[in-house]
Amino acid sequence: MDLKISGKKALVLGASRGLGAAIAHALAAEGVLVYAAARTIDAMAAVPNLRPVQVDLADEQSVSDLIAKLQQEGGVDILINNTGGPKAGPAMGQTRDAWQSAFQMMATSIFAITDALLPMMIEKRWGRILTIGSSGVVQPIANLALSNGVRAAIAGWSKTLASEVARHGVTVNMILPGRIDTDRVRELDTIKADKTGSSVDAVQAASRNEIPIGRYGRPEEFAAVAAFLVSEPASYINGSSIRVDGGMIRGL
Repeated sequence: MDLKISGKKALVLGASRGLGAAIAHALAAEGVLVYAAARTIDAMAAVPNLRPVQVDLADEQSVSDLIAKLQQEGGVDILINNTGGPKAGPAMGQTRDAWQSAFQMMATSIFAITDALLPMMIEKRWGRILTIGSSGVVQPIANLALSNGVRAAIAGWSKTLASEVARHGVTVNMILPGRIDTDRVRELDTIKADKTGSSVDAVQAASRNEIPIGRYGRPEEFAAVAAFLVSEPASYINGSSIRVDGGMIRGL
């Protein structure tokens, strides 16, 4: 299928590893000029159509600098909002600072970036905003209270924005990963193993048993769905949260 996005420009946040890196490479392969943004860009592979840019989403000035750079270069057509996850932990006992820090990194930063880049999409009457969430938006994940809470707020923002900008040719969606085989998921598996006294292999085996497909997803599988959602053929998908979880989430 021709996604009809060759020649478009995209900003992919959190593009140095994991899901962000997979999406950045998938879009670059489609002929999209990708601004691959991350805190550390030195180790990024040299890939055609991929242009590394540095940003720290927890730093307001760094976010402002990124916005200014992209505005100077005419904005982007596609925005992939992807942030790292906060520390694992329960809802009880979280400090005010922990909540504020998580919200700044995961929510406030992407709200500001999206708001700044939207006018240029609206002017072109074409744009795609895709935010990477978590299965915890639908089914909260134990011991990930900060992530569950902040990502739920982002889901509400995304759905609201979708109804405001669709008439201008801009779609806004979320994509919700389940257990995708990334560094972040492996880190969480290790934390769970340490907490429960189990081996990492045992934790992963138990997780696979909860996934109807029977395995963790591959980053490139997730990226393929993301690439479709920001394509021209996906122009009638708006305000949706698409699960890529192998059937793990049991709710409707």
